[in-house]
Amino acid sequence: MWQVFHLYLYFPLLFWFSHLMLVYLYLFICRGGVSARACLIKKRNRRRSAAALRWASQYSACAPLLRFHRLLLANMAAPALSSRAGSAGSSPTATPNSTKLVPHSPELDFRSGTRIEELNRLIAEFSKHEQREYDDQRALEIHTAKDFIFSMLGMVQKLDQKLPVANEYLLLSGGVREGVIDMDLDELTVYARGADYDMDFTLLVPALKLHDRNQPVTLDMRHSALCHSWLSLRLFDEGTINKWKDCCTVVDHVNGATNYFFSPTLVADWFYESISMVLAEIQKKPQRGVPRVEKVERNATVISIILGVGGSRMLYDVVPVVSFKGWPAVAQSWLMENHFWDGKITEEEVISGFYLLPACSSTGQKENEWRLSFARSEVQLKKCISASLMQAYQACKALIIKLLSRPKAISPYHLRSLMLWACDRLPHTYLAQEDYAAHCLLGLIDDLQHCLVNKTCPNYFIPQCNMLEHLSDDMAMLHARKLSSVRSDPAEHLRSAIEHAKAASRLTLELQWRGGSSNLSSPLSDTGADQQPDDRLAKKLQQLVTENPGKSISVFINPDDVTRPHFRIDDKFF
Repeated sequence: MWQVFHLYLYFPLLFWFSHLMLVYLYLFICRGGVSARACLIKKRNRRRSAAALRWASQYSACAPLLRFHRLLLANMAAPALSSRAGSAGSSPTATPNSTKLVPHSPELDFRSGTRIEELNRLIAEFSKHEQREYDDQRALEIHTAKDFIFSMLGMVQKLDQKLPVANEYLLLSGGVREGVIDMDLDELTVYARGADYDMDFTLLVPALKLHDRNQPVTLDMRHSALCHSWLSLRLFDEGTINKWKDCCTVVDHVNGATNYFFSPTLVADWFYESISMVLAEIQKKPQRGVPRVEKVERNATVISIILGVGGSRMLYDVVPVVSFKGWPAVAQSWLMENHFWDGKITEEEVISGFYLLPACSSTGQKENEWRLSFARSEVQLKKCISASLMQAYQACKALIIKLLSRPKAISPYHLRSLMLWACDRLPHTYLAQEDYAAHCLLGLIDDLQHCLVNKTCPNYFIPQCNMLEHLSDDMAMLHARKLSSVRSDPAEHLRSAIEHAKAASRLTLELQWRGGSSNLSSPLSDTGADQQPDDRLAKKLQQLVTENPGKSISVFINPDDVTRPHFRIDDKFF
């Protein structure tokens, strides 16, 4: 009985081991050369293996060996499948589609379907027409106009001694309408390059220069919106108060004393009257080589002066400001964050000073409220922005100025803030790629449209200040729809901007030709003895501009000798 039981128990085991040997033989044949005989053996072994598995599954004693066999078959299946795939790829009967390479398709903008390569080409073409390369004649004309403006300001200082004796100006390339500073553009007269001027500049002229660390300053922000302040002269000396008393509003202090607040509108009134008086005096005694004053106009708190020098017309937006050294407490938290300029420029360069601009918030009092400006810091940050992003910014600014000209719910300065935020958000390696100008342009348009839809555009230096808070819902959606048309076909709008730039250049060339043919007064028409030092000065000026791109250029003027201005480029004096 026991012998029969043993035979009954071990018979399936013996059969299983014999079949296992056949499996090993199958593995050996699969890895070796495959012949017709081997293929028949493999098919037969598969059938026997399946039958053996069905038969052996009836006996619990064979369960461990069954699991082992299944695991072995699973491990054998993987190399078999991979060998089949490899043999199919190298087989002469393989189909051509299995080895055919997919051709590289051009990169497209998902929203508009425009080719990215085409957008990059258009941006490069626009930048070529917008770049203003100065030859010796143009550099000399720029220098002559600048000297005239500085001499005029020296004469303004002599009128009533209100301006600081040794003043420090900040000269910026581009007018107020170009968004170089945060000013309200609604009240400004519209000027067009080519039709009205050839080159534009913004000049910040400190009416008060508070650079002495021992000078107490009272910025009263209790009555103002964020990024705005009143300026009290209560802690100033009697001489300063008496000098500027007629440019202040009077408010009674809580302790009964009289408090004088420096008024931006009254300062602008005085500044415009003084400039007009000086220019009228200059025009009474015209001199050879002196620029022609073609227009003097007050636009809110900005004095716009257009000068004709030779065949060029220079627009100067002169803005009276209050200049400070250091950094305001309301922007201290910004310094604690990580920024794109970390490690590229020092913090001392960034926080060297700030200004108060004569502009108020939508709910503020125009007579008393000033706006904080970090124009000096922005000059330093500009040195850290990649060329691709700067080209995209200039192209996008041209589209914005043309499309959203009236009403001016947004200004190019909003776009400048978005560009700085993008530098903080995106890696420099991404923004610095040469062929990424199109991506930057589309990204700036998307960011601006997002700001309009949400009515939110934070100030870069004071993020808690929303520069679009004053917008109504209808106005925001109107501009968002206009911007959507640009986003739907950016290439067509870029072509239109290029044609506009070409037309402006043609107007400039025509004016220069007419000016040369009519022998208009020009510094170049002087005698050769006078022209030689002017040429050397022009070359020196051009060399300074070339060697110091994006740097802060300031000018010190002694009113007793306005013929010898002293230039400061960052911390170097010339």
